[in-house]
Amino acid sequence: MSSAQFVRPARAADVDAVVAVQVASWRSVYGELLPDEVLEEMGGGEARERFREQWSSAVASPPTSRHRLVVATDEEEGKRTVVGFAAFGPAGDPDLWPGKDAEVFALHVAPELTRRGHGSRLLNACVDQLVESGFGTVYVWVPEADNALRSFFESSGWRADGARREIDLGSPLAMVRLHAAITA
Repeated sequence: MSSAQFVRPARAADVDAVVAVQVASWRSVYGELLPDEVLEEMGGGEARERFREQWSSAVASPPTSRHRLVVATDEEEGKRTVVGFAAFGPAGDPDLWPGKDAEVFALHVAPELTRRGHGSRLLNACVDQLVESGFGTVYVWVPEADNALRSFFESSGWRADGARREIDLGSPLAMVRLHAAITA
């Protein structure tokens, strides 16, 4: 039987699946960049509960009407499952203007299901909705080191804009900001 793949707005019932995809994807994307104990903590019960609260809030009461959480689903043999998600909205960096600059806060696909078009569908859905909301440029922060997430965005035409930062996930992780112009 053939597979049906969709991107749709996230629902409250999707939150546990979003958390599971986030934890698995982070382990895959950041696995070689962070110490093992940090990766274990990211998948522990306390972290999963924080993620669950974060995504439940994003579904029930987003910060603005321009913030969105969408999920990629895949239907096999009549069963539809969440296989990825993206969160996006007005940019939060102080050097950007949230009226016209947007940010992809998260875009993750279950690691065992990458390279099947789910990430591209999610990214296209983000851009379509951001263009409809009047944004002209979209940004995303990715690890500076070579990794699948950065490669995915760069293969989609995104480029570094020169902004860098370091985040502390138990050990310092250098990040770069990528951007892409979007238009109707």
